[in-house]
Amino acid sequence: MKNFFSGNFRKLSLTQQVLSLILLMVIFLSIFFVFFLSDNMSATISKQIYSMMSYSQQPVVRALETGRENTFDSEFFEYLATDPYQETGVVMKTRDYMITRSLEDYPASYEEYVEKQAFKLLDNPLPVVSQNKTRVAGADLYYRLQKIETPFGPAVIFTYMDGEYANELRTSLMDGTMYATVLAFFLILMIFVFWVFSIIHPLNQIRAYITQIKQGKDVELYINRDDEIGEVAKELRTLTTELAKQEKSKEEMIHNISHDLKTPIATIKSYSESIKDGIYPYGDLESSVDVILNNAQRLEDKVHSLLYMNRIEYLVSSDAEGVVTNMKDVINDVVLNSVVIKPEIEIITDIEEVFFDGLFESWRVCVENIMQNAFRYTKSYIRITVRENELMIANDGPKMPEDRIEALFKPYVKGEGGKFGLGLSIVSKVVNANHYKVEGLNTEDGVCFRIYRDVPKPKSGKFSMNNNRSSRGKKQ
Repeated sequence: MKNFFSGNFRKLSLTQQVLSLILLMVIFLSIFFVFFLSDNMSATISKQIYSMMSYSQQPVVRALETGRENTFDSEFFEYLATDPYQETGVVMKTRDYMITRSLEDYPASYEEYVEKQAFKLLDNPLPVVSQNKTRVAGADLYYRLQKIETPFGPAVIFTYMDGEYANELRTSLMDGTMYATVLAFFLILMIFVFWVFSIIHPLNQIRAYITQIKQGKDVELYINRDDEIGEVAKELRTLTTELAKQEKSKEEMIHNISHDLKTPIATIKSYSESIKDGIYPYGDLESSVDVILNNAQRLEDKVHSLLYMNRIEYLVSSDAEGVVTNMKDVINDVVLNSVVIKPEIEIITDIEEVFFDGLFESWRVCVENIMQNAFRYTKSYIRITVRENELMIANDGPKMPEDRIEALFKPYVKGEGGKFGLGLSIVSKVVNANHYKVEGLNTEDGVCFRIYRDVPKPKSGKFSMNNNRSSRGKKQ
């Protein structure tokens, strides 16, 4: 049983396992009911009775064929045909006589009926065996006739019995079958029990694993299954590993953020104390105050990013229901504020007037963060393309490593230069909250960030191909 569950059965899905057990039950019940509801049992009983009659007739047949006759050796024939259920006799042309008299309670109608059938069989020129079941005097009567040639002429040996033996045999078969049925049901029940325990045990392992993980323990989960439970265990291990990585990255980020916040705070504090003492660290009062203002602005930007990161999901989910934003207005607003950051960088726009679901402010922050990332790495230009259900911001900066692309929008992941910027994480939250998708990809001359929504393809194949060809040209 254990080998059964540790083999291929465990590799099946839970649905397939349940269906297999149900199929096993259906097959067993089908065999059981087919046996009882068909004529198989009656045929088996009749075959057994006729075989028994044939077996009891053979010694009598051999004795008659060798010339021995019941008239002179009745005790010998009675010995040959002794049976508690059967009566045996012989019919010849000149006379008939019974060999056995062990069942005197049989009615005379049984013997009369069978002898009549035996006399009919004497007229057949060939040796014949006839066996049948009939109703006589309101009861079942089984009989077997066998015609043979003897030194005294043709003879028919007849044997008959009532339905009592058949009933006893039927009861015996029923009892045996019921025992087999109970045993089979017990085995199937055991299979179900083992199967249930094979599910409960790994579930308990998973529960214990989750409990220990909540307690902060470093544990491993080993479940060797290929069904849904195995898949859940595999995903749970992956989730635990991912959460551990994110927790470590989060701790590192908090450490770096603390350091980033401490630097402008320390600068503001030291410059303020120096000015209070009449000392101007940056040469004059105005320049020193500008340093304080610049560091205050840095501090404000970092705090703003942290606060926005925490409230972005609530903002877009609670206020953006049914709201749409003209992306052309968003891009124009962001570009107008961005051109002064690096005047030497060319900003190329190819914008159609399309509307995205969501608030103007959330999309503005989203585009601003992508633009800030682009300004950090671009060499000469940034290209912005807006189409129906699609926004692309590309630049000619260095291409990204593949592992960097996979973790691009995850929070608390260290980026280029060891920085923990939250800009792209905010982008991902805004996009996902408004039911869009975002991806970063390398292009022939740089990097592109693409925000899009999957839409059904047009039914017309020709029109779709032309549109796709045109769209690809514009994207480049």
